[in-house]
Amino acid sequence: MPLSSHEQQEIEDLRAVQTSTRRLTVPDLEAILYQALPVLDHGFVRVIDYMGSDSAVVQAARVSYGAGTKRARQDAGLIRYLMRHAHTTPFEMCDIKYHVKLPIFVARQWIRHRTASVNEYSARYSILDNEFYIPEPEHLAAQSTSNRQGRGDVVSGDEAARVFDLLRTDAEQAYAHYEEMLNEDVQGNVRDESRQGLARELARMNLSLNFYTQWYWKVNLHNLLHFLWLRSDAHAQYEIRAYATVMLDTVRRWAPLTYAAFMDYRVGGANLSARGLDVVRRRLRGEPVTRRDVGMSPAEWRELNDLLAADDTSDSSQLPLLPY
Repeated sequence: MPLSSHEQQEIEDLRAVQTSTRRLTVPDLEAILYQALPVLDHGFVRVIDYMGSDSAVVQAARVSYGAGTKRARQDAGLIRYLMRHAHTTPFEMCDIKYHVKLPIFVARQWIRHRTASVNEYSARYSILDNEFYIPEPEHLAAQSTSNRQGRGDVVSGDEAARVFDLLRTDAEQAYAHYEEMLNEDVQGNVRDESRQGLARELARMNLSLNFYTQWYWKVNLHNLLHFLWLRSDAHAQYEIRAYATVMLDTVRRWAPLTYAAFMDYRVGGANLSARGLDVVRRRLRGEPVTRRDVGMSPAEWRELNDLLAADDTSDSSQLPLLPY
């Protein structure tokens, strides 16, 4: 993820500034403030600003003044209670602003989360950089045969080489035509004075979805956690998952108690339907129960089996796989 000398200097200038404040700050997050955290081949995530922390969540929950309780254990217990019982408004008291550089196709997935303030780089006013995303070989996969929006086996050999050649060639040609239509001084190219350049808002039309865009994305902690819960999941597309993974670490730095509760209850936990809970209770009582007994669909039954399957089937304390 190479940054231009101008971009790097801007980051260094921002990080060189020290200010005194009466508001709470978080040293672990301050340590990476403004830094470009690399994602994919040309992307990054930067924390630009933030407000609040774990103590703001606790303070809001108690509707009190000050920094909450004096014991971190009590704060952790309250935050876990809030997370466990889905009391979300205290988490809305914290805000964070990111600067993100990402491929356009990832941005189009991301923007479906309509719970943030967004300001995107405009190709109507500015010229896009000649940077496009090419996946690593281990992430070049065929269409899944069982999931219409997922990937299957990794493509390799001559087939992979052909795909990589198409991706790169198409992107390079699209940008070359983009420059030609603009007829501006792009990357030192000489402008043809004999013809008029196309408007920037029109010249951008032929650029492919793997070109990079940038935006500022400001969101409260509650909505950020919902975004990360969905987009860090193993079923999410790899490219957006890569961004979610980096952002998860910024949450760990920013609000470690909230992060721990979130990882426990949301990421590492699971929701059971009333029927699923009934199955578990009956199995714990030693009662035989089948899918038809509780009226579950085959897909629901498989998912429940996957959820309850023990890693070590020799451990009799674990629930066995359920009969069909």
